Amino acid sequence: MPDDSNLVLKAAPLQAESPPIVLASRSTARRSLLESAGLKVRCMSADVDEPAIRDHARARGLDADQTALELARAKARAVGMDSGTDRGAIVIGADQMLSFQGRWFDKPAGVAQAREHLRILRGRSHTLHTAVVMVQDGCEIWRHVACPVLHMRPFSDSFMESYLAAEGETILSCVGCYRLEGPGIQLFSRIEGEYAAILGLPLLALLRALRARNIILQ
Repeated sequence: MPDDSNLVLKAAPLQAESPPIVLASRSTARRSLLESAGLKVRCMSADVDEPAIRDHARARGLDADQTALELARAKARAVGMDSGTDRGAIVIGADQMLSFQGRWFDKPAGVAQAREHLRILRGRSHTLHTAVVMVQDGCEIWRHVACPVLHMRPFSDSFMESYLAAEGETILSCVGCYRLEGPGIQLFSRIEGEYAAILGLPLLALLRALRARNIILQ
């Protein structure tokens, strides 16, 4: 009888060989979400003027959902038109807005502004507007927005200062000044919505859309 103790089973792929999937982002959180779900993705930075897109959207009277979609679409199209992107590739663009009592919050410019944002949000609830858009050969083929609601607990000033010192400049890349996958989870008493959408990608809806197009296995 042959000795099979050293045999290595090769896992079957969960996605089709083509088209390739490209994430229009260098976000480690978004990439990790896709790769943890068993997908093979290529990541490319999208060169877009986010403040200009937000300002234009506000001038047109768009709400936070629509603005997040505009940003996600712009990123996906920018990468889709890049010469380094394969023809027929599925390009995924994503972006996130934070709204609180009608005000939009951007990523903080520095630790001082992060402190100000946390003081405003603590003890209250806010909404994240997490948009994802799929583009293929320059054409939008799918879009989705998830709106998780997060309830920040009334933490003390001493906790806030310790938190800011522990996280440092890491939180400057996070709208809302928190990484839910890190110490930022301690800021909250309750969250409503998909965890992945809070991290920046409505994963369940995206996987459904990929299955519907036979890009990943049914």
